[in-house]
Amino acid sequence: MTNKDLANLIFPNITKTIEDYEKEYPVRDLPEGACVTRYAPSPTGFMHIGNFMQAIIDYVVAKQSGGVFYLRNEDTDKAREIEGAVELIMHILNEYNLTPDEYEFEGKIIGNYGPYIQSERKEIYHAFIKHLIEIGRAYPCFCSTEELSEMRENQETMKTRTGYHGRFARCSRLTPDEAIERINNGEKFIIRFRSNGNFENKFEFDDLRQGKLFLNENDIDEVIMKADSMLPTYHFAHVVDDHLMRTTHVVRGEEWLPSAPKHIQMFAAFGFEAPKYIHTPLIMKKEGESLRKISKRKDPEARMTYYEELGYPTLAVIESLMTIINSNYEEWHTANPDKKFTDFVFSADKMSTSGALYDLMKLDDISKNIISKMTKEEVYEESLKWAETHSESLKELIEKDIEYYKDILNIEREQEKPRKDIAKYSDIENLIWYMYDDIYETKEKEYEWKNITDKQEIKNILNTYMNKYVELNDKETWFNNIKLMCDELGYASNMKEYKKNPEAFKGNVADVSTVLRVALTSKSMTPDLFEIMNLMGVERIKERYNKINEEI
Repeated sequence: MTNKDLANLIFPNITKTIEDYEKEYPVRDLPEGACVTRYAPSPTGFMHIGNFMQAIIDYVVAKQSGGVFYLRNEDTDKAREIEGAVELIMHILNEYNLTPDEYEFEGKIIGNYGPYIQSERKEIYHAFIKHLIEIGRAYPCFCSTEELSEMRENQETMKTRTGYHGRFARCSRLTPDEAIERINNGEKFIIRFRSNGNFENKFEFDDLRQGKLFLNENDIDEVIMKADSMLPTYHFAHVVDDHLMRTTHVVRGEEWLPSAPKHIQMFAAFGFEAPKYIHTPLIMKKEGESLRKISKRKDPEARMTYYEELGYPTLAVIESLMTIINSNYEEWHTANPDKKFTDFVFSADKMSTSGALYDLMKLDDISKNIISKMTKEEVYEESLKWAETHSESLKELIEKDIEYYKDILNIEREQEKPRKDIAKYSDIENLIWYMYDDIYETKEKEYEWKNITDKQEIKNILNTYMNKYVELNDKETWFNNIKLMCDELGYASNMKEYKKNPEAFKGNVADVSTVLRVALTSKSMTPDLFEIMNLMGVERIKERYNKINEEI
């Protein structure tokens, strides 16, 4: 009996050869230099921010080169698959405008290199595994779980490197006759790749981020097909798929770098050219004075759904990640504020060589800047869209009076330096609730009086304002009236004079303005007071000031 007989016994119904599949999946007709990238998640949980960062790079690399960005669902690990994970992945990519050029979703295939779901490509993998068995580069392994555990214990006792390799790879020494006999006897088996590597030898590996690396050759006979499902493992399936789908660049986390030797070895076994690899840095967060890896279990910001739940604009999340993808992105964006992130020329060698620090405060700053540049109509539309899914209370607030809501959003917006207090749509309700009388009247409030706390003095300021200066007119006239009131009440209307001789005054114009602000809103920090007053109107102002007078 021969290896070919063994291969035919294991795969009797596989008639297509790897040459047939080469014809079925020809080299893509793309311009010279065009890159083909893939986002290839496993539907085993939520989308991690590190995976999303890789998707951004995949998208940018493909689009900037005139290439193709495709989505491949790597679902061979059926035991860990989570219902709804695929839908969530597609939702996030669409929401962030990273829609793939090729994909398979809800029974529809877009592209000529599918299926794009690995569990639907079983026959392809079997044809490639069959070929490896025929040429002696793969074999059935009959070792039980117990036997493998015993082997590992012995290796640990002997202080020998663990794994199915060298003299420990007992099934690698079976002849085709012996393997065929055991299969015919009904013994369960898996398929292993036969390594020809020597762990003591190193080979040169070019990572586009880290440059030239020298890695130990792989000598582990890796499992490439599982017994239960007859599906391939990730290590094997992605090699076949990346070749047939004509992937030129693979972007993945640096935790996969130790696996690179076995993947390169499998490409070589078929005579295939391996794609270029970009192993991205781990995403880190600051904890005290030290840095640690963002944790799936401990850190909510590890989940991409976190940013949607809080209402961050999608562009803010992308731009915050672009600042850690390439160190020069921020400088470029400052010089080109009106350009899209896809206009930035990505360079793998400008990625961090260590962990990439992801700062939520930086995200807030980026997001505030983005929202500040939006029109009131845009903020209204986006915040309502978010509220419809995530906040019934904000939705109700908006729908009370849509035009009034827009006017609130427009305070300090249409000017050279617009307000930057909204970082995410979940912030809005807490920033504007005092503009609604029904909420203001029932909400428990803590008045932030700051420097002037004497109740009688507060009443005196409010009464003087209502009796003589409450008319709004234009902003300049209104502020001049505030200054006049300060002079009348013994407060400095000129800050320079106050700083020269503070003892000569009860306080200054800022102190008086704070009283007016707090009495109206309960807060000492708000957007422009005049614009708030102008929107509320004189009668509402008087009503609130009168109530404060009664309460204090």
